Amino acid sequence: MRAFTELWPEQAAAHAADVDRRVRAGERLPLAGVPLAVKATEGLGARQTARLLAAGCVPVGATATPGRGTAWQTWGATDRGPTLNPYDPRWSPGGSSAGSAAAVACGMVPLATGSDGAGSVRIPAAWCGVIGLKPTNGLVPARDRAGLNVSGPLARTAEDAAAHLDALAGTATLPGLAPPRRPLRTAWSATLGFADTARRIAATARARLDDLADANAVAPRDVPLRLPDPAPCWTALRGGEAGGKDRGREAARAAETRTALLHALDGLFAAYGLLATPTTPHPPHGHQGPGTAMSVALTWAFNITGHPAISIPAGRTEAGEPVGLQLIALPGRESDLLAVALRAEAVPLSPACVRPRRPST
Repeated sequence: MRAFTELWPEQAAAHAADVDRRVRAGERLPLAGVPLAVKATEGLGARQTARLLAAGCVPVGATATPGRGTAWQTWGATDRGPTLNPYDPRWSPGGSSAGSAAAVACGMVPLATGSDGAGSVRIPAAWCGVIGLKPTNGLVPARDRAGLNVSGPLARTAEDAAAHLDALAGTATLPGLAPPRRPLRTAWSATLGFADTARRIAATARARLDDLADANAVAPRDVPLRLPDPAPCWTALRGGEAGGKDRGREAARAAETRTALLHALDGLFAAYGLLATPTTPHPPHGHQGPGTAMSVALTWAFNITGHPAISIPAGRTEAGEPVGLQLIALPGRESDLLAVALRAEAVPLSPACVRPRRPST
């Protein structure tokens, strides 16, 4: 899969020995001995990694991220070639947390670190058939000056994602994690009013949402949601190339768009507990790149507004393409997202969602 750019056998052994000593000394480590893949752009010195190591994780290697020399970020680069999608080596695994998602999907590790500035945890989670969580902006310090890039877990189970989140943010999600007690009112939008979402992707994601409705986890309703396209706003917030007066005008327009996004979502969440969309508007692209397709079209609005968002596996299209179902909640309500993800693990895929074959190892 070319999921890793480096392996750390000596460091892993040293960390494992230290964990053993701490446990023997009576220290309670919630993630004692859990192998951890570390996103290469974060590394061992990142806050996320440090907190997971403090909880007992054992770092085993650095995972692939996009290389230099390309404007698109939905891939992973290694000295052996691009990172491969576990479902089909012709496809990209998504990015930029490409190797982290591939490593978790293949069962190499149960947990991997990711960071999400525009969808870089959720997109590879969707295309590799795992769980990817972007926490509420500000729950942990952002990785960029614009406050858009948030650290978060890639995992195979909701409980593992909750344990990762608790270690990262100091929350207590895992002890109370349970399926929703009653169906959460959920607004469904395949496009958010602007994305060019492929019909087969929308149909697969919606079928999975209907599965969860049949299991009394959600109560979905189609809504005519029309958010402003976040692309210019996101670009301006990250610091566009224009300077002087142009930069000032861009900043003003970005502030207007952010306000409009927040206003629209405030109105939505006054009536609904969750918003559901496909995670990406199109299936995984090949290693030649996405072309004109915008993989982030359905994800990056929530980096701007700060709402927590999760991608859970939604099955595959008839062509075998993996699809993610994205759920968005009110700030601080990661527990709702993980509760639905937990319920989804026990809900079989409907005939409308092709049952995914096990990723190759």
